[in-house]
Amino acid sequence: MRFRMIPIVLLVAALCLASVPSVAQEQAAKAPLPNLVVVSPKLATAGQPTREYLEQLGAQGYEAVVYLAPPSVPDAVPDEGAVVGRQGLAYINIPIRFGNPTEQDFELFAATLDALKRKKVLVHCQVNMRASSMVFLYRVLALKEDPERAYQDVAKVWSPNGEWKQFIASMLRKNKVAFEPY
Repeated sequence: MRFRMIPIVLLVAALCLASVPSVAQEQAAKAPLPNLVVVSPKLATAGQPTREYLEQLGAQGYEAVVYLAPPSVPDAVPDEGAVVGRQGLAYINIPIRFGNPTEQDFELFAATLDALKRKKVLVHCQVNMRASSMVFLYRVLALKEDPERAYQDVAKVWSPNGEWKQFIASMLRKNKVAFEPY
């Protein structure tokens, strides 16, 4: 009798464990996006979401994802476009090189956000440096928002330096906006 009970007990234990998600899976599913900044009910910026989080975007009401890093960066979800697309969401990748943002990058980004204007959009990159900066420029240059107010969302994530500080300042000057990124 004892011999027969051991395999049954092991089988029951195995079935119970198989149906319980791992702690890591539960934490990944519950974890907020890294450096999430909710700009408005229709627009948010963030760092790289996990695959599990990307799979939940449609249920959260998102209608589009704009990814601003090259898909070859080490922490990218390799099939992000497919994961997002399976939910019926629009997916756009604008692979901005971190060390070399350009006016053409911004123009493409601004045209993309204009096209998605009525949708709930997540703009993300690896850490939310590209995303927060480009959304700031869009808010100020295209939507004519107050730069001091819009920049507060950038400052929640980082203080642009180097190429990014120069890029932001140059775009603002070109468009005659008196504001210095800090």
